[in-house]
Amino acid sequence: MHDFERGIYRQGFRFIAGIDEAGRGPLAGPVVAAAVILPPNYKNPEIADSKRLAPNKREKLYEIIKAEAISFGIGVVEAHIIDKINILRASLKAMEEAVKELNPSPDYLLIDGLNSLPLPYPQKTIVKGDSLSISIAAASIIAKVSRDRIMEIYHRQFSQYNFRKNKGYPTAEHREALKKYGPCKLHRLSFNLEGKIKRRESYFFFEDDYAQG
Repeated sequence: MHDFERGIYRQGFRFIAGIDEAGRGPLAGPVVAAAVILPPNYKNPEIADSKRLAPNKREKLYEIIKAEAISFGIGVVEAHIIDKINILRASLKAMEEAVKELNPSPDYLLIDGLNSLPLPYPQKTIVKGDSLSISIAAASIIAKVSRDRIMEIYHRQFSQYNFRKNKGYPTAEHREALKKYGPCKLHRLSFNLEGKIKRRESYFFFEDDYAQG
């Protein structure tokens, strides 16, 4: 989890930002990205890909990362923008916003996934980076918890969809609520709201995840 950072520090860079997003798969709510700069040689063996952590562990690590990071930033792109520009572009836009929130600014970016960002920093994309880089893993935790908290707020406004539990993902309960009530302003109308999404089988991993609470 530290190899990428060590190699970059040896090149003379000081502020390495890990970047990740949460919320590409849901039918409702925003996509949220986070950028995190950790101190050099920072270690915390509990930090891992947010999807592998229990909710209470994510919450605990969220507070630790916020307290111990040199800097962190968050970017949020709401559903109506996702519908206009598509989810990939929205995810990258959220990542850009998160990086621009960092103070001090980074001098190197480690980005989860395949896509680089149109920003004036050296950068490296890492497939499954949230399992390979501590900086990206930390960003995944900040992004995930931040998005979950946003969906908790939205649940108060649209309780019929039970966003508190499903966080906008296509669970059976969520799909039934869509059939009964139709979509609200938080739903991504460009997505298949019947739940027959074929582009990423991993969407349905989250249905089981949230069904278990």
